[in-house]
Amino acid sequence: TPPHAPRDERRFPTTTGKANFTAAPVEYPHAPEGRLLLQTLRSHDQYNTTIYGLDDRYRGIKNGRRVVLVNPDDARELDLADGSYADLVSEWTDGTERRAEGFRVVHYPTARGCAAAYYPETNVLVPLDHTADTSNTPASKSLVIRVEPNRPGPA
Repeated sequence: TPPHAPRDERRFPTTTGKANFTAAPVEYPHAPEGRLLLQTLRSHDQYNTTIYGLDDRYRGIKNGRRVVLVNPDDARELDLADGSYADLVSEWTDGTERRAEGFRVVHYPTARGCAAAYYPETNVLVPLDHTADTSNTPASKSLVIRVEPNRPGPA
């Protein structure tokens, strides 16, 4: 195997000839009152956006991917019963409504103020101009959302 400079040779093309490290302040996204910070994630049987099944043994989810994992305390505050259905609505500075409908609420030990759901089912929630500063990748791990109970209207 050929060497992988600078790692293997410990040769760094910097003014000091050494590896230079920088530290940036840690920024914590904030979700306003009544909102959650959504991260999108893969299931155990998913490779990138290719889905091979509807069960996620990592999280105990069976027979479905349109689920939103919500901390039980947050769910109680938002009046979201375990097993109920809700729409996810992302909020971004452009004021455009981005809605993903019909997600089953799963009470799950996520961090307070946070929720999680699978992608690509939640890609519709990600604003195209909401990207990381340096890499320009979509900010799919920190979306501010409202979770609106999906209650059918009168028949």
